[in-house]
Amino acid sequence: MRVKVLSRNPDDYVRETKLDLQRVPRNYDPALHPFEVAREYTRALNATKLERVFAKPFLSSLDGHRDGVNCMAKHPKSLSTVLSGACDGEVKIWNLTKRQCVRTIQAHEGFVRGMCARFCGTSFFTVGDDKTVKQWKMESPEYGEEEEPIHTILGKTVYTGIDHHWKEPVFATCGHQVDIWDEQRTSPKCSLTWGFDSISSVKFNPIETYLLGSCASDRNIVLYDMRKSTPLKKVILNMRTNTLCWNPMEAFIFTAANEDYNLYTFDMRFLESPVMVHMDHVSAVLDVDYSPTGKEFVSASFDKSIRIFPVDKGHSREVYHTKRMQHVITVKWTSDNKYILCGSDEMNIRLWKANASEKLGVLAPREKAAMNYNQKLKEKFQFHPQIRRIAQHRHLPKSIYCQIKEQRIMREARRRKELNRRKHSKPGSVPLVPERKKHIVAVVK
Repeated sequence: MRVKVLSRNPDDYVRETKLDLQRVPRNYDPALHPFEVAREYTRALNATKLERVFAKPFLSSLDGHRDGVNCMAKHPKSLSTVLSGACDGEVKIWNLTKRQCVRTIQAHEGFVRGMCARFCGTSFFTVGDDKTVKQWKMESPEYGEEEEPIHTILGKTVYTGIDHHWKEPVFATCGHQVDIWDEQRTSPKCSLTWGFDSISSVKFNPIETYLLGSCASDRNIVLYDMRKSTPLKKVILNMRTNTLCWNPMEAFIFTAANEDYNLYTFDMRFLESPVMVHMDHVSAVLDVDYSPTGKEFVSASFDKSIRIFPVDKGHSREVYHTKRMQHVITVKWTSDNKYILCGSDEMNIRLWKANASEKLGVLAPREKAAMNYNQKLKEKFQFHPQIRRIAQHRHLPKSIYCQIKEQRIMREARRRKELNRRKHSKPGSVPLVPERKKHIVAVVK
């Protein structure tokens, strides 16, 4: 007679020390675990509640500027270095690990309109209201040496923005036109223009590095090709676009921050309608920056808050604000995908966590496993009403809360009016325009 017995190696179950965990064999047959879903739901609910309890995104405030922070730039090689320019012409270089200013330069007279670091990280460029483009060393001057720019270019008009090529010694400025400069020359090697209005922002594509995008105050977003020295195409929106940012992972995708409180994600090959309209802000969106993964971006708004949007979602997953924070003018997502920096009117730069409830510091292996397990549970039950309500709930300032309510009423009234008009008109005379196409006026090639 043959008898089946369980055979186990005792070495797998004997603990080496008394601090080791006892290994327990488990049978994963679902028939033996009838209450598994109920238990997992309770765990998911608890994990969601704990996530909201530990959501403390604000880390620190970098104060030292004597006027509103107007622009910021990241160091391409050093994670802990960030540069900021203020409305009084002052530029500061910050060390984020020490959370203090390491260098201050009086760069311009009037506003610092834009700044960018060179791709190798040895120097950076600034433009200001005094019609100059200046190149500065990233390192502090030697003892006894004066703080002087490496090069100064005097232009004919005010420059409103600057961006550096990702691989070559070339940079672009914008004002009444887009100028492409070689670092060795004092005159632009080519000038690009399409329209007659001032251009507020210009950005190089990080993947297809010869492509540029610019935003003008005549409501245009214009795309250029540096090799052709001519504009490619432009899209005209209902309202002015303040700035745009290219997706660092998908060459054709860019997101534009608009005055009509929305952000528009476009595919540059199909500009007839945006890929996604991101609606949550209640005032003009002033700046936008992508995370290095390309899956999310952060936006800064005149409504005194910053929001984090997934690229494929129309609503934000997170909103950050403080009582003292005023109109947020500039925002940056750090290159390690962990932190967000924002500069605002009241002279402060604030450092936030990109994931509000993330634990900082070294995680033990068991903590990592528990965190991954909880994350999977939250994803599994994310559409259950109670878990969804807790995960989505955010405390908002009263002003933003009231404006959201008011805009919801206005949107509903417009929708009702359109339905009534369609109901009482001849069939087909009132076309059904999708939300994505409502904001596009024309595409010119």
